[in-house]
Amino acid sequence: MSEKKGKRDEKLLRSNRTTLLFNQREREAIDLYCQKYGITNKSKFMRETILTEILKKFDEDYPTLFEFEKPNLFYHK
Repeated sequence: MSEKKGKRDEKLLRSNRTTLLFNQREREAIDLYCQKYGITNKSKFMRETILTEILKKFDEDYPTLFEFEKPNLFYHK
């Protein structure tokens, strides 16, 4: 183990909750997908899927004429 307990970066601590609502068919599709591909941690799966799409869109939109800095989700000025 390379990182000692208690030495976690407080900025990266997940403390903000967001709730998503799905209809029955959407939920069944997610459950089927997770079962088919062996996904046991749905929270991690959804978080990574959402952030992957966001980062991909940021990358597609960069550079623009009026933006001077690339968005950074982990460090705020």
